[in-house]
Formats: sequence, structure tokens, C-alpha cells
Amino acid sequence: MAEGNAMPFRCEIVTQDRQLFSGEVDAVYAPGAEGDLGILPRHTPLLTTLKYGVLRVVHDREEEVFAIAGGILEVRPERVTVLADQGENIEEIDVARAEQAKARAEAFLSEGRRADSPQWQEAQAALRRSNLRLSAIRRFRRGRPPASEVPQTKP
Repeated sequence: MAEGNAMPFRCEIVTQDRQLFSGEVDAVYAPGAEGDLGILPRHTPLLTTLKYGVLRVVHDREEEVFAIAGGILEVRPERVTVLADQGENIEEIDVARAEQAKARAEAFLSEGRRADSPQWQEAQAALRRSNLRLSAIRRFRRGRPPASEVPQTKP
């Protein structure tokens, strides 16, 4: 939340194919490559890479949560811009689809293929994204589905 008389600032979160969020916010919490970041009004200008993780924006005493798979975060005096490699609002994640993607990736990786092949690397990335989605749902989704519908992922 905004502290004292600090004014909200603009935040834009985009992927290569769509805008995930655009609006005035009181705070942004992001998974920086060197550690988690908290951005409040009048934050020092910054440019950093992002890792797989959960990005949260706080506005009007509400929190919106996004699962992102890397990207770049830029902080300027009146604006924060997130260019996510991939991302989605956790309220839009289809649990069944994420579970199916996870199962497909695990099955492919268990076949004993070469770890340096492009297909193996793609399967690794798909598994990371699926685990991120399922973990984010478990931790942050409002009106969470029953535990039986959200599979537990290995840490």
C-alpha cells in the first residue's frame, strides 16, 4: 500500500502477445534474477532481469498475482514496465491444462533422452512453467479450488 502521501505510479506488464496489466499501483513485487524486489513510489531507477516466479501488484488495497517465466523489469520515476517472456494472471490459469502439461513433460523427460537435445530442453522449460503455475495457484488464487484439483508439486 502507498505509504504517507506517496502517489501511486503506473505499471505495465506485457508479454510478446498481450498486455497482462496496465494501471496505477501502490507497489510491485517481482522475482528479480538476483533476488526478490519490492518497488514502491519514488523507487530508484532500475533495469534488471526477472526469473521464473510470481509477480504481484498492489492497487486500491487489492493484489493481482501473475506467474511469469522470466523477462525484464524497468523502473523509471513514474512508471514500472515488465516485459515478461511468458506470463499470465493466476486467476486465468487452467489447473487441468497445467497438470496435463506437467505430466507430458515428466513423461518425456523420463524416457532417457539426451539432456542436450532441444526437445529435452523444451520439456524442462515446460515442466518449470507447469510447476510455477500450479505452485502460484496453490499459494495465491482467490477462491482456491479444492486441494484434490491442485496437484502438489515437488520442491
